[in-house]
Amino acid sequence: MSDAPAASLADTLAGAALRFGDTPAVVRWDGETLSYATWWSQACALAGWMARRGVGEGDRVALVLPSGLEYLVAAAAASALGAIVAGVNPSLAPTERAGLVELVDPKLVLADPALTEGLDPARRVEATTACEPGRAPWAGLLSTDPTDAPIGVAAPQADRTASLVFTSGTTGLPKAARFTEGALAAIARLDLGAAATRWGGGAPMFVSTQFAHVGLMTKLCWYVRRGSRLHLVDRWRADDVLALVAAEAMTVIGAVAPQVALMLRSPGFDDLDLSAVELLIVGGAASAPSLVAEARERFGAGYSIRYSSTESGGCGLATPPWPVDQGDDETIGRPRKGIEASVRDDDGGELPVDTLGELWIRTPSAMAGYWEAPHATAAAMTDGWIRTGDLATCDRLGRYALAGRRGDMYIRGGYNVFPSEVEAALADHPDVAQVTVVPRSDAVMGEIGVAVVVPRQPSSPPDLESLRRHGARTIARHKLPEALLVRSNLPEGATGKIDRRRLADEAAAVDSGGRSSDGAGSTR
Repeated sequence: MSDAPAASLADTLAGAALRFGDTPAVVRWDGETLSYATWWSQACALAGWMARRGVGEGDRVALVLPSGLEYLVAAAAASALGAIVAGVNPSLAPTERAGLVELVDPKLVLADPALTEGLDPARRVEATTACEPGRAPWAGLLSTDPTDAPIGVAAPQADRTASLVFTSGTTGLPKAARFTEGALAAIARLDLGAAATRWGGGAPMFVSTQFAHVGLMTKLCWYVRRGSRLHLVDRWRADDVLALVAAEAMTVIGAVAPQVALMLRSPGFDDLDLSAVELLIVGGAASAPSLVAEARERFGAGYSIRYSSTESGGCGLATPPWPVDQGDDETIGRPRKGIEASVRDDDGGELPVDTLGELWIRTPSAMAGYWEAPHATAAAMTDGWIRTGDLATCDRLGRYALAGRRGDMYIRGGYNVFPSEVEAALADHPDVAQVTVVPRSDAVMGEIGVAVVVPRQPSSPPDLESLRRHGARTIARHKLPEALLVRSNLPEGATGKIDRRRLADEAAAVDSGGRSSDGAGSTR
């Protein structure tokens, strides 16, 4: 249990089990709890089971599991063996999940039975379901295969790979960002400062993102070291989350802007005692100044906009919780302490104040590169700088403001969506001759996709629900279009390419039901 400049989940959890014992570490939505001691003992048992199946240091263990107790125990077990954890988002379509598993070539796949569709039957896939109340995670599996010997946990190593976090980066092709145990320690230092090496001091917090997300995969170590109590949310609902915040007197709310908007719209908001809330940390994308102002007023709490990426380990820029300078809330703030940012031209040259260019970030929390993808790594990183693909300006006060993104990617509810991927999923619909997907701003989700379709038969265009059902076979639901615009043809620019800007302007007039503001040229 070393305090060296590296951290592993297993090493940290072993220390937490000694210090915090039967204190609840995790509380599931149904009230089932997992103490620090039980979490560690189950992880050791599962690690022994994995070891007897050939899993060792450097091997990949893919977790195709819902965000629950089983995932946390499995992640710690793999860490105890020095194996690499690769979490696969269960909300992805079967073909997407299978593709990510193949990308990292794991020695072992641990999956929920409902999530095994599409996985290569030749792979070693062990299925499990969520534990019943009062039963420890993985108990059913381990009861038929008891551990013979305790598992020793090696001290963390700064250059040892701890986890792979899947991302599309700046293109639609899947990649796995590789994080070392040194990066995990750096993330703790960036988030906690001097408190990063201390034990205890944690508070109750809710976890609403998928565990495979960078926000948990790279920060779980310091949650454990602090002795935090993690409340799991089965399905994010504003009413339920607000009730949990009130009941547990939580001081910090972590969310994306669409979630904050939904919380403020909750009919029960004013009936709850939310006075304990001191700060909202809101990431995923920029927040509208009007949303920031309303949230500060109604919660009576600070609101800090956070900008980061998977590649940066979830660390980047931030605005102050309360405005210091006029216009703070119209930016994504300044680099956090220990992090650098810069606006660059196409050749990597630094641009002057108020000049539009690509936002670059350099941080000790950054990925070590994409897993076995040197060309993609070289395209994303230069001399330790991450090329974010976002366009931005930097003002004379050192604040950065986003101005769009390279390419056509947009962000729906904090998740990147690539139009080309959605178009590919819709293009073979029997009623579609051509399709393009463009983003449109949305008060709740930030941005949503609008499918612009040229039908095969003008008299029988597809409707929105038909397109969504068709696309859901191959892509995740959050990527599906939420409005539809039907045209007789797709406009082209001077170079012969589809004029996406013009279509985006037209899509701005299409409501969520799939109609333009005047009802012409669109359909439900």
